[in-house]
Amino acid sequence: MRITDVNTYRIAVPLKKPFKTALRTVHTAEAVIVKITAENEVVGWGEAPPTAVITGETILSIESAIRQLFTPVLIGQSLLNTEAIFVDIEKLIVGNRSAKAAINMAVYDCLSQMCGLPLYQFLGGYRHKLETNFTVSVNHLKEMGEDAVRLVKEGFHTLKVKVGKDDMKTDISRIREIRQQVGPDIQIRLDANQGWTAKQAVTAIRKMEDEGFDIELVEQPVHKDDLGGLKQVTNAVDTLIMADESVFTPAEAFQVLKSRSADLINIKLMKAGGIWQALKINKFAEVCGVECMVGSMIETRLGITAAAHFAASQKNVTRYDFDAPLMLSEDIVHGGINYKGSVITFPSAPGLGIDDIRC
Repeated sequence: MRITDVNTYRIAVPLKKPFKTALRTVHTAEAVIVKITAENEVVGWGEAPPTAVITGETILSIESAIRQLFTPVLIGQSLLNTEAIFVDIEKLIVGNRSAKAAINMAVYDCLSQMCGLPLYQFLGGYRHKLETNFTVSVNHLKEMGEDAVRLVKEGFHTLKVKVGKDDMKTDISRIREIRQQVGPDIQIRLDANQGWTAKQAVTAIRKMEDEGFDIELVEQPVHKDDLGGLKQVTNAVDTLIMADESVFTPAEAFQVLKSRSADLINIKLMKAGGIWQALKINKFAEVCGVECMVGSMIETRLGITAAAHFAASQKNVTRYDFDAPLMLSEDIVHGGINYKGSVITFPSAPGLGIDDIRC
């Protein structure tokens, strides 16, 4: 079965409220949607959000890579030659991970439809449902506490709290407020988005340990290139430390794992360049005894559906950060994963189970 057409569409969906981290503030979820059509009217979908401060990509760069470079290579290719397709796409341009991820997930969507299997079963089928955390973005202390309480009432048992945007004392005050508001039974994760130095991270985490905040993990406390600092933090605290922006590629994962710079790795399809590379990162980590989270950018239910299928297929993926679609003011995706509070379930339809996208 050969690819006959590749189309791209732009989408923009306002968020219910601004999403704030140490790196950026997002008001609108933008993305390039990819539609791959194969013989026998098989259609595969992909999504690439522009996240310039993380992946270095914009709407224009994503569109350009897909239209000018990837499409000519894809047209006429057999879906049975997936390894050749992904190798060719990888060689065409350096970086551009989100653009590659959109093509990658659309190809996997087509391929698993050909086999008559939901993608998570095609990839391994380890589990059939997931439980996501929900992120509390950086705001004033009182507002963050109120957001945390609201999310718990909506059925979320794990909160991921953004820190690293302001001074350390302010961050600690915010976490203290949230812990007091939600009580001891809610799991709290922190994400500094590279916002601290190694010394600041050690001081802040030790302070929170001493006060009994019971933090499950801290994600990317230091700059992505500071593996020495990341290892310093990991060795100096009891709390689990997770690498995120430090790991885009399998080669970067290998360096983190080899140096034991982190306890956990956060895989995102938009960093990895899609499921093909994400599978490699996860297997590297599994061999080294390091569990993985699968996270996301600010994406629609299309991109999160692909990430959730990958996560559900792999035993070594034990944590899930798939709240982005719930932050959007409207849902433009027909089909895909289903949410009931924090629990995610999968459709029985083959592939991603996407019926259509309102582009």
